[in-house]
Amino acid sequence: MKIAYRTMEIADYDGVIALWRRIEGLALSEADEREAIAAYLRRNEGMSFVGEADGALAGTILCGHDGRRGYVYHAAVDPAYRGRGIARQLASLSLDKLREAGIGKCHLFVLEDNDAGAAFWTATGWQRRSGFYVYSRDV
Repeated sequence: MKIAYRTMEIADYDGVIALWRRIEGLALSEADEREAIAAYLRRNEGMSFVGEADGALAGTILCGHDGRRGYVYHAAVDPAYRGRGIARQLASLSLDKLREAGIGKCHLFVLEDNDAGAAFWTATGWQRRSGFYVYSRDV
């Protein structure tokens, strides 16, 4: 089965959000509503991707940067398509775009109880960071 990769568009939103809702270990918030994702895709044009198998959504990666560092959010592969290198390819596509934009480092967030996600990212060369805390505040 061939996987076709392309840039994520807001027209993909219904399928993307449906996939994200099915993925264990992926937390959603108001930042994942349609308008927020549309704004994110406009601000970070060409950095997020989907993978499709025979027209079905197989995987996604939401990626962008703040001018200094890249960030990956919601890298997800439908369980029916796992083990085919889709997540690796999606990450590679996004990292290539970050490099083209002059971004030299990328971060991602993995929930503490997402053992499968942590294992995947570790196995693909990402290092778990320590020595600092992440603080968040509503604005």
